[in-house]
Amino acid sequence: MYEKSIELLNKAVADELYAVHQYMYFHFLLDDQGYDLLAGLFKKTAIEEMVHVEKLAERILFLKGEVEMKVGGKVEQIKDPEKMLAKAANMEQESAREYNLWANEASANADSMTKQLFESLVADEERHYDQYDVETDNLKKFGDRYLALQSIERSKNISQGKPTE
Repeated sequence: MYEKSIELLNKAVADELYAVHQYMYFHFLLDDQGYDLLAGLFKKTAIEEMVHVEKLAERILFLKGEVEMKVGGKVEQIKDPEKMLAKAANMEQESAREYNLWANEASANADSMTKQLFESLVADEERHYDQYDVETDNLKKFGDRYLALQSIERSKNISQGKPTE
């Protein structure tokens, strides 16, 4: 009865797992460069995406489906912070668009709880998009100085024995 919902939920699991992998890759690189603010943003978002996977999996299991732990893409090895933000913003926009469509499809199949789950994910993805958009604007406005300030702040914290995250 809920085969289509389970299929859509598993597609979302794959998308969210891909986002976790991509964002953690960005986190590792940015953290290594001392860009704590951006590194922390990607780590925080990756953790939120993991929570999405959990919610999706719980719904699949409730519907008596099998959770397919497939990753929806290959991690792109992007090194430039501005390109990382553009990639992330694009991923979030695409997820929001798909989840909106899938919410409507779940509704058409009389599965209101799956519809509500997708709608809640849309809100999170749009919030993530907005965060990446703000950081992109900051980079455009302040250029390399924006990144340098993050690196300087980290060095200052390290010299004072403060944690970097």
